[in-house]
Amino acid sequence: MPSWSRRSAALAIALFLVACGDDDSFNPTVEQVSGSYSASSFTLTSSSGIVDLLSSGASVQVTLTSHGATAGRLLLPGTGTEGDHDEDLTAARDELTGTRLLGGETLRWVLTRNR
Repeated sequence: MPSWSRRSAALAIALFLVACGDDDSFNPTVEQVSGSYSASSFTLTSSSGIVDLLSSGASVQVTLTSHGATAGRLLLPGTGTEGDHDEDLTAARDELTGTRLLGGETLRWVLTRNR
């Protein structure tokens, strides 16, 4: 399994805050984005290539309630993590997405609403 830096893993830990995006056809409200989501894509891109973190055993689940509460879990097996970090997500219809630039690496995730 390709490895990624501790810093990269740590910065991905808390995917719990939602910052709604500017999708012209979708103006999300708390009620519209509330629900349970699981990662359908979770990758790390560097000069060495793209690592599919899901196929490496990672997982992400997030639940957003209509009352504004959040819960979730990010699992990155085989990595040491350091502290909590918040990451903003962009809301689209039935999907939350995020991107984080980490020096020479880019962490990307897509969370799809569970049906």
